[in-house]
Amino acid sequence: MTFWDNKRILVTGGAGFLGSFVVKKLKERGVDGGSIRIPRSRDMDLRKWENCVKAVKDMDIVIHLAAKVGGIGYNMKYPGTLFYDNAIMGIQLMEAARQEGVEKFVAIGTICAYPKYTPVPFKEEDLWNGYPEETNAPYGVAKKMMLVQAQAYRQQYDFNAIYLLPVNLYGQRDNFDSESSHVIPAIIRKIFDAKKSGKNYITVWGTGKATREFLYVEDCAEGILLAAEKYNEPEPVNLGSGFEISIKELVELISELMEFDGEIRWDTTKPDGQPRRCLDVSKAKEKFGFEAKTDLKEGLRRTIDWYVNNVEGSKK
Repeated sequence: MTFWDNKRILVTGGAGFLGSFVVKKLKERGVDGGSIRIPRSRDMDLRKWENCVKAVKDMDIVIHLAAKVGGIGYNMKYPGTLFYDNAIMGIQLMEAARQEGVEKFVAIGTICAYPKYTPVPFKEEDLWNGYPEETNAPYGVAKKMMLVQAQAYRQQYDFNAIYLLPVNLYGQRDNFDSESSHVIPAIIRKIFDAKKSGKNYITVWGTGKATREFLYVEDCAEGILLAAEKYNEPEPVNLGSGFEISIKELVELISELMEFDGEIRWDTTKPDGQPRRCLDVSKAKEKFGFEAKTDLKEGLRRTIDWYVNNVEGSKK
């Protein structure tokens, strides 16, 4: 018997970027596709209570990946939407799961929940030591509410909810939309478009000095399933690679991989976002044996290849 035998699993966001890899890895573990429920937002808006009730009905495990997300510009343009949509989905879905008697709820938080000036590497116990970076605080705080809810429900109802904090993800099937994409797909698309149009420069937001950590999407999916199988405690757990790189170095690396030798212009009127981001990933290894396997350069190469080969489908 494995953990997943005879389990009925709800994967919200299961048709999305991260969710599609979680579903793939569930099937690799022998889970029958008929045992996995993947609600689509166009058919089942999880901001509505009755849809949350329908979604969790007869489910044993809930993996809540559905989220409204975007890069810095998107967060600054739609802070209210990002707060409301993410908070209401998480709160209602967890309450519906509790009422339904779901045996385990896996809540996916965000690195944006950490305080703006968190000591590097970020440790889980630093999560409440300050307010998040302003450009994405509404999103970060909304997702953080699921941690409060998970711990309160465990205390009052003995409800088995766990909370994971993935760092910035990237990989095949990412969102390359010019308005809402995160940094890696945004840079890949900028360079691709510049090369296609014969432009000899790209413009990137900020100074390039901010640092980030990136986790390849398939590694993150594996971490989520390992936590679902083995972790049953109230404390949040980071999911990351433990590798920090500046945005300037990242842009240079992607340029090199895409054979782009044009100028990189920095728009310093635009924000950098959080000054540094890098996680302490020791707890995930200790508690459920998770370690990132994919080197950043290799992951970027796969992501670029996917985009170049699927560019018509990924254009909006």
